[in-house]
Amino acid sequence: MNEKIIIYQVFTRLFGNDCRTCKPWGDKVTNGCGLMNDFTPRSLQQIRQLGATHIWYTGIIEHATQSDNSIYGIRSVGHPGVVKGMAGSVYAISDYYDVDPDLATSKLARMEEFENLVKRTHKAGLKAIIDFVPNHVARQYHSDVAPAGTEDLGAGDDQNLGFSPRNNFYYLPGQELHAHDFDLKGYHEYPAKATGNNNFSAWVGRGDWYETVKLNYGVDYIHNSGNHFDPIPDTWHKMLDILLFWAAKGIDGFRCDMAEMVPVEFWHYAIAKVKEQFPDIIFIAEVYNPDEYRNYIHTGGFDYLYDKVGLYDTLRNVICGYAGAAEITQCWQRIDDIRPHMLNFLENHDEQRLASEFFAGDAEKGRAALIVSACMGTNPMMIYFGQELGERGMDEEGFSGRDGRTTIFDYWTIDTIRRWRNGGKFDGRKLTPDEVSLQQFYSRILNLCNQEKAIREGEFYDLTYVNQRTEEFNPATQYAFIRRSGNELLLVIANFDNYDTNLGVVIPRHVFDLYQIPELERVQAQGLITGDKFNISFCSTEPTRLFVPAHSGRILKIVL
Repeated sequence: MNEKIIIYQVFTRLFGNDCRTCKPWGDKVTNGCGLMNDFTPRSLQQIRQLGATHIWYTGIIEHATQSDNSIYGIRSVGHPGVVKGMAGSVYAISDYYDVDPDLATSKLARMEEFENLVKRTHKAGLKAIIDFVPNHVARQYHSDVAPAGTEDLGAGDDQNLGFSPRNNFYYLPGQELHAHDFDLKGYHEYPAKATGNNNFSAWVGRGDWYETVKLNYGVDYIHNSGNHFDPIPDTWHKMLDILLFWAAKGIDGFRCDMAEMVPVEFWHYAIAKVKEQFPDIIFIAEVYNPDEYRNYIHTGGFDYLYDKVGLYDTLRNVICGYAGAAEITQCWQRIDDIRPHMLNFLENHDEQRLASEFFAGDAEKGRAALIVSACMGTNPMMIYFGQELGERGMDEEGFSGRDGRTTIFDYWTIDTIRRWRNGGKFDGRKLTPDEVSLQQFYSRILNLCNQEKAIREGEFYDLTYVNQRTEEFNPATQYAFIRRSGNELLLVIANFDNYDTNLGVVIPRHVFDLYQIPELERVQAQGLITGDKFNISFCSTEPTRLFVPAHSGRILKIVL
């Protein structure tokens, strides 16, 4: 059976942390830290039952932190001037060949614990994804445990050259690193290196990715002399070795951070090499430039790309009342030829929580969007841990501040996840009725994605063009489409309105001709969300009329 990928993204160090101190800027001792071993068989079973097929363990690889693990022979402790937060950003990698020691019960056995986590994940019927961060590393990068004979990044660089394809970093010869609007706290870097967000100057600001340095893939940003890919740059070889190292641990996929900041020629080279040895491994790209989508799929070799500036941004605007639901049609039309390669989501670690005051302010308003995002295609769907519980992300944790996001920089506890886990019992006793209801709704929709063949692998038909504004249908707040496989047809209706609505959906004659199915004045349909049965008209001469709750929808199954 073809599987529709459902990814559960989880910030690994936050998931199992039950400490309730939650002191802003608190250290690991004060605020606690979750562990890989918190992903017990029962934990993974619960995530699987939610409907997930894959789990993305965010923040596995060792990164710069202000915690001192030197007693274990780990030099990941970072200078506070170039570490964001007490825990540090998981995207400032300090050792590509190691596991973040904060995540291990036994620091000395941290890699073994990760390997066991992958095995537990597979035993639970899930597949494991980790981050690959190719564009930048921590300013104080050093590998303590790289395989014998592996040269460290930057170890062979000629620091007198701003650019060389043999260098791993970009340098500002003769210049020391300085900060515009914050204190580097005594940190000295000479010569200065270019910053991860393509700041090729020796001066960085708080808005820069100042905790990272840019990796050099043979593109000359210093002198603008173009690409230098022959012979293959040294960084290409080193990063391929890192990919192969982690692939050999049995993982099932890489989520590639800021993939479009790395030349597509590298991806063409590296992904093909990895898949020669691990043909089933998947590559997911974080990309934001639609003009490059096809290049990164067809040339680069990526399996899936973020659909952020298309479907995510549109659904966010529809939820907030800034755009009409009919604009969803334009999203899929713009990328129809590559739609199976797009990854849909409503939340991730970079975006504000749906329930936050910076987004919808109410998790209930995401129900209709979930139906659309999860059910309109065969392509993957991703949710972010706590989304299914209405996590608001409105804590003021430390470095991240109160911004509607769950921190990626601080030691913290996620209240909804802690109460859901309830010490590992997952008995629901500490969840509110509203949280239980929302979680059940998410579970129902996400499980339908693989239970129903019409969603998993069926055809899609948008009903917007025949349902312009009438007394019974408002395309500003309602969206409808059909999914069909064989003699099974699903009529999907999403209501983004603040009010319960009696809708009338027109199904054009073309649908019946296209699928060669009969028109029926009355037919019994199964409501897949609620389990109710509906007697509806299913013909082109009369609208299909239904009651649809506010901020929700209907999925009706008709077997012909």
